[in-house]
Amino acid sequence: MDERQQLVLASTSAYRRALLERLGLPFECAAPGVDESPRDGESPEQTAQRLARAKAAAVAPRFPNALVIGSDQVASLGALRLEKPGNHANAARQLATLSGQTAQFDTALCLLDGARGRHWERLVPCRVTFRRLDAQTIETYLRREQPYDCAGSAKSEGLGIALIERIDTQDPTALIGLPLIALCELLAAAGRPVVG
Repeated sequence: MDERQQLVLASTSAYRRALLERLGLPFECAAPGVDESPRDGESPEQTAQRLARAKAAAVAPRFPNALVIGSDQVASLGALRLEKPGNHANAARQLATLSGQTAQFDTALCLLDGARGRHWERLVPCRVTFRRLDAQTIETYLRREQPYDCAGSAKSEGLGIALIERIDTQDPTALIGLPLIALCELLAAAGRPVVG
């Protein structure tokens, strides 16, 4: 592995950038410009996996010698997809729906080595059980956190943790949007261990 091989995050997400910075590796960010709409008949897991691959593939031609990281998360409550709420009213409705329920957050990861024509993938599921939330709790939380760019409307890395009763996952960073445990494994497989 060429030690100078560039690392590129195919995302403009501030959350993913902050997570990747934890590893202490130099990297660049690039906007993938991928349509994130789900396809008919596609499960949340399939959507996340397809989009993680698509994001990495969209950025790879601009960085032909790089290792490109694509990641995507799809949140769902049964058959209901949980989108980013975008505003206060939508977030309040979303949290009222999630009150006392367990939602699924599927985070997919794709590491693409375009120069060698190889890629590695992982899917990291996460089940989040919400506490029973009354209207006042939801309003107080939303005024303080304003999580309108966060699917599920509860930022586990911030005050949203107070709304959550339980998180079941192999990788807590997956819930924030970039599963670092899986990424370390994939980087090692690609010949670029994070430590060593």
